[in-house]
Amino acid sequence: MVFRYYSSAVSRATRGIAMTILVVGLLLIGFGSLILAMPELFAFVAAAVFFFAGFSCALTALKIFLAQRHVDGRVDEGASSYRENVRLHTRDVF
Repeated sequence: MVFRYYSSAVSRATRGIAMTILVVGLLLIGFGSLILAMPELFAFVAAAVFFFAGFSCALTALKIFLAQRHVDGRVDEGASSYRENVRLHTRDVF
């Protein structure tokens, strides 16, 4: 008689994780072999990836700076504008 401490869902999940780890390991071995065979090509690809990532980061930072400038402009504009018929009421506690 076999007594199982886990369900078939746990068994399927474990097999799925093992399959994913196996595929990732084989892909890493393949990429390592390709880099050994053609280092110049992969150096160019890596440089292109880093250039694109740097360009996208700089573009995102520029968008954030411009959005912040736009928000700051609206805040400053509201503080200096004159409003008619506006009174501030304060309650004197003492």
